[in-house]
Amino acid sequence: MSEQQVLNFTTLAIDVEKVVRELAEAAGLRAGELLILGVSTSEVQGQYIGTSGTLETAEAIYRGVEAARRDIGFHPVYQCCEHLNRALVMERGVAERLGLELVSAIPMPRAGGSMAAYAYRQLADACLAETVQAHAGIDIGDTFIGMHLRRVAVPVRPSIRTIGFAHVTMAYSRPKLIGGSRAVYTVEESAGGTCD
Repeated sequence: MSEQQVLNFTTLAIDVEKVVRELAEAAGLRAGELLILGVSTSEVQGQYIGTSGTLETAEAIYRGVEAARRDIGFHPVYQCCEHLNRALVMERGVAERLGLELVSAIPMPRAGGSMAAYAYRQLADACLAETVQAHAGIDIGDTFIGMHLRRVAVPVRPSIRTIGFAHVTMAYSRPKLIGGSRAVYTVEESAGGTCD
């Protein structure tokens, strides 16, 4: 990282909170639903993914997520890097309630990623789940969270396109639209309809 690429950790936390709130609003995210976060702290610092992660950067991002979580009540899920097969850090009670398959590992900055390692030490009774189907997700640094989102994913354009120096993408999921041309998708459309 060059001398010009210095992060302000307070601004970083504020920016993360802002994009989390934007996604939650667009998604209609409710208390108890899952928000997956894929984060490359290396990319946030302006470095190549997997090369320069720091727990200090992860801590600032975590603070931003937590500020929004306290108000909204979603359950954060933090994706590990490919060295742990993109397993997910979450609270054990949530994983057990959802019947998720747990895996045995403790994420570390060099195997799992700094964000997952930091979150693992902050969450109450943290564990790793093999996979989830999250209601919404934020990808900071092109870590590819799509494998852990429910179908059908709807992209959301954040007002802040980078967190630190990392590219940000977001999406939420919606139920599949089924039934073809005769199907009705809103309560308002259903008034007076009949089916033979």
